[in-house]
Amino acid sequence: MKKLRLLEVYFRKEIFPSEIASFRRAVIAIAGMENILFHNHLNDKFRYSYPLIQYKIISGKPAIVCLERGVDEIHHFFNRMGIKKHRLSDRNYTFEIDRIKTAEYTLQVWENDFSCRLLNWLPFNQENYRRFKEMEDDSSKKTQLEKILTGNILSFAKGVNWQVDKEIHVNIFSIDRERIIPVKETKREAFHIRFKTNVFLPPNIGLGKNTSLGYGIVKKAILRKSKTVV
Repeated sequence: MKKLRLLEVYFRKEIFPSEIASFRRAVIAIAGMENILFHNHLNDKFRYSYPLIQYKIISGKPAIVCLERGVDEIHHFFNRMGIKKHRLSDRNYTFEIDRIKTAEYTLQVWENDFSCRLLNWLPFNQENYRRFKEMEDDSSKKTQLEKILTGNILSFAKGVNWQVDKEIHVNIFSIDRERIIPVKETKREAFHIRFKTNVFLPPNIGLGKNTSLGYGIVKKAILRKSKTVV
């Protein structure tokens, strides 16, 4: 069991989904490159660990989601934010805070399952994407996606220093949407899915690839008809 600290900062002025990377760059520039958690790079090399500061659009609003040490580091941005305008893509943008939400969650493997949605989930690297495309039956594809999602949850656990002491179960029961989207000038396959797991996942954290740019956002499941995975 672990207590997870989470802080969400929401801004008043809306941005387009295509501007998330630019929004992230502006926040990094304000906070300072010396503060590693804002950009996850160390000595010009990528820091291969779960991002503790993530940039998203939530309910139409740009947001910064901070976990654990990220909660402690966000003051670097607050202290330097000021009221001046900053460049976002090809326009000026003023960072005006709409609201700040703080929460603490208990992380553990439970006896019961929780139903979740995962929005714009990017599960694949080159190797497992190749294997996925070679599979001919839906059952094998479902098993592959569930293994990847389990690995994503374990990566999240490791990133927030939660030592998982029981087996994690994942059951993807629906794929609501599957599409190809551009990510960092590369075409990637993204999914909206619904699944059950015996881990309580805090809302708005990211799972999968490119979570720092708002992909793979966890939400509470909404039960409705959709394409079912068998």
